[in-house]
Amino acid sequence: MSAATTPSSRPTVTEREARQVAEAAREQDWRKPSFAKELFLGRFRLDLIHPHPLPADDDVQRGEEFLAKLRDFCETKIDGSVIERDARIPDEVITGLKELGAFGMKIDTKYGGLGLTQVYYNKALALVGSANPAIGALLSAHQSIGVPQPLKMFGTQEQKDTFLPRCARTDISAFLLTEPDVGSDPARLATTAVRDGDDYVLDGVKLWTTNGVVADLLVVMARVPKSEGHKGGITAFVVEAASEGVTVENRNAFMGLRGLENGVTRFHQVRVPAANRIGPEGAGLKIALTTLNTGRLSLPAMCVGAGKWCLKIAREWSAVREQWGKPVALHEAVGSKISFIATTTFALEAVLDLSSQMADEDRNDIRIEAALAKLYGSEMACLMADELVQIRGGRGFETAASLEARGERAVPAEQILRDLRINRIFEGSTEIMHLLIAREAVDAHLSVAGDLIDPDKTLADKAKAGAQAGVFYAKWLPKLVAGPGQLPRSYADFHPSGHPDLAAHLRYVERTARKLARSTFYAMSRWQGRMETKQGFLGRIVDIGAELFAMSAACVRAEHLRAADEHGREAYQLADAFCRQSRIRVEELFGRLWSNTDDLDHKVVKGVLGGAYEWLEQGIVDPSGNGPWIADAAPGASQRENVHRPIR
Repeated sequence: MSAATTPSSRPTVTEREARQVAEAAREQDWRKPSFAKELFLGRFRLDLIHPHPLPADDDVQRGEEFLAKLRDFCETKIDGSVIERDARIPDEVITGLKELGAFGMKIDTKYGGLGLTQVYYNKALALVGSANPAIGALLSAHQSIGVPQPLKMFGTQEQKDTFLPRCARTDISAFLLTEPDVGSDPARLATTAVRDGDDYVLDGVKLWTTNGVVADLLVVMARVPKSEGHKGGITAFVVEAASEGVTVENRNAFMGLRGLENGVTRFHQVRVPAANRIGPEGAGLKIALTTLNTGRLSLPAMCVGAGKWCLKIAREWSAVREQWGKPVALHEAVGSKISFIATTTFALEAVLDLSSQMADEDRNDIRIEAALAKLYGSEMACLMADELVQIRGGRGFETAASLEARGERAVPAEQILRDLRINRIFEGSTEIMHLLIAREAVDAHLSVAGDLIDPDKTLADKAKAGAQAGVFYAKWLPKLVAGPGQLPRSYADFHPSGHPDLAAHLRYVERTARKLARSTFYAMSRWQGRMETKQGFLGRIVDIGAELFAMSAACVRAEHLRAADEHGREAYQLADAFCRQSRIRVEELFGRLWSNTDDLDHKVVKGVLGGAYEWLEQGIVDPSGNGPWIADAAPGASQRENVHRPIR
């Protein structure tokens, strides 16, 4: 059997090997400052985010002009109820978006794109996502993680000249990494790309290929076998979706995002020119993760749009719905929910705009900021949508079509709750984001003391690491004792006359950042090599950091708006209320660092998996169908109809 026809097989890897693959894909160096990284180390570097960075005037003009055109298109050409009813975005809508340039928002003008900044790209996604979230997902998957972004960062000039003009105006792209039995553990990737002359031959199956059903171009991650002259490893390729041997076997359906063109794609002996390889062999995961550093900002952009809509509906509905002689908004139980939606929307937009502008300026390393924005945005948006459904009561549970049929306003509150739910899973689940951010947050510790807790290191290595750690901690730990957060006059410019005292919140952030760093150090000292297994603890550490980042961004945004005379008083009120709400959550998280049921939960889980509690499941019927839990993804020719449908 030739190299070109050798079938792929799923690699068998240990837990340690899987971690090594993920670690090798990380960016190892911090060449630029990072506000969030410093925050986790107990250093509150307000100077990195204040004064609030601003876009250039010509970027603003170009962005605003496009937003005006996009708003008109959304209001006149997009009917979200039709997409929800038919579970499909009409072809004419997609064609209209192409003509508008929406598929080339992030692509440079020299390739036919619009060349928008990250700030305005996100504003556009928030706008179009409010018309229908499936359209936002379509545009985001195409530009944030599809062909344009990795080529922009890692492609050759020839690849850019060949593919970017197509992506800017005519072609739709998709990103294919996940497999039926591979999610966030890429070491087990089974799709192979075997070198054969001037080509690679791809075999394998990819799952949950957003845009895959309608895509013209695909970014595919595949494993290249190591051989003489070939480093091998997980590698990225640009693949023509119409290539022989590419079959879209299914268009998947979900609880939300009903217009999403997401499918299962099989590759059987698909020949891909070596010229279509992005970067060197083995660089695929690094390319994917680096692309996501800014690509993740697209998701919180749509969460911000959802928050704005939730606020609008909550305000309008709560003003007209009366109970016991007054609008429901004036009842404290409902009013607290409206306050949460308003303040959280303000904070999410502050986090998004700040992170996006820093990405545009490229003067800060924003890998943690972008990850925090994704994590925090996806979690808080779901909470806001849930609160909106509760505020609407029975009408919140009723579909928009049903409301309209009986003569009431068609408000799709239940739909937005369904549509937003995937964001806690998309582009890294909340659980994976916790671990990813935690790894970056403790990077400084591992860089000096990692060998101390590595079981494979020699005594000499451990001794050397111990000496390095001693020097680092001798300088670092004393700085965690006191700081400007304990000085009453610190950050005084955030307490202008007649406004709430945001300076007090920034002092709290500074003090709490030091407390967070001390907690992390104590945990590393206590658990050492077992630290990575304490996922509950690490998740709470990250959640505290997310709250502190959001508080900082909210205060900086409020001061920026005040200085610019743009709703400054109201912005200060929102920031103050948000920070007070956030501080309550932070204190609860700190309490749960050391007082929790993590160990007891582990024992219960072992009992569940061991069948000790099967008796608890009695008294029901299981409506699930038959079939395997995970579909067979063995390589080979497709036995199913190709449902690929390019839009022209």
